[in-house]
Amino acid sequence: MVRVDGGFANRMYRLDTDQGSFAVKELNLVDRRSAYHLEDVFRLERAAFAAGIPMPEPVSAGDGTLVHRWVEGEKLPEAPVPAAYGFEVGEILARLHALDVEWTGGVSEEPVARDWAELAERATATGQPWADELASQVETFLAIARFVDTCERPGPVVLTHRDIQPWNLLVRDGRPVVLDWELSGTLDLAGELGSTALSLAKGPGFDGIEPAIFRSVLDGYVAGGGVLPPPGPSWFVFLIGGWLGFTRWNILRCLAGAEASTGPDLALSHESARDGVRGLPDLFGRLPELEALLG
Repeated sequence: MVRVDGGFANRMYRLDTDQGSFAVKELNLVDRRSAYHLEDVFRLERAAFAAGIPMPEPVSAGDGTLVHRWVEGEKLPEAPVPAAYGFEVGEILARLHALDVEWTGGVSEEPVARDWAELAERATATGQPWADELASQVETFLAIARFVDTCERPGPVVLTHRDIQPWNLLVRDGRPVVLDWELSGTLDLAGELGSTALSLAKGPGFDGIEPAIFRSVLDGYVAGGGVLPPPGPSWFVFLIGGWLGFTRWNILRCLAGAEASTGPDLALSHESARDGVRGLPDLFGRLPELEALLG
């Protein structure tokens, strides 16, 4: 097997055999933020593949490893996607949400941590390169945690991918292919629609959001038979909460001072921690602007 670059949470390998090429994902089971539900995920993947959703064929799941047929495609550029691509992603979500698949894994939400002052002190004491920035934003991170903890989620709750972001999508013949299903589970519908539509409608940062691309994802969802939930901050709480937990997880990996045997490389954890420390306060401050996209 050959290690493939990238992987924000796990490690990926390509295996070429006389029966074809396979993507072999080694899951990080050492310090995960929440448990994987591999049997449930595999069942959902098989149902989605059988329904014609564009994705790698799932081959096997077990012992901390996921295997899929290798799919060739281009990575998404760091820019707003074409409207037709966003529309099709919306249609895919509607088709996915309409599947009737048993899920036994329960709700996949992690508790909201409030230890940002302690983390900032530890980062300063250990000389982390982003320690000063974190220390200056402790109150903002506490405000973000309160928002995630208290924001009302109106529902409905759907069984879904939960992580349809540019890094989990390929372009094949101009059309989307959905990768990396291991975080699948139940989620408030508004949270997934807001997270997906926003990520496809922007480039680096949040200064170049294209409202028409954001809308194309929602139009595709409706065209695929979906019904949009009411507007409000709940559309963005999952994105903010997920990034908050991901940032904290990477901070803890950096504070450990040694590269773990699974999960992202230490350098990638430093990059993710720095991006979260800088980007999350910016995102949180733009909530009114983001809610205007729903008007």
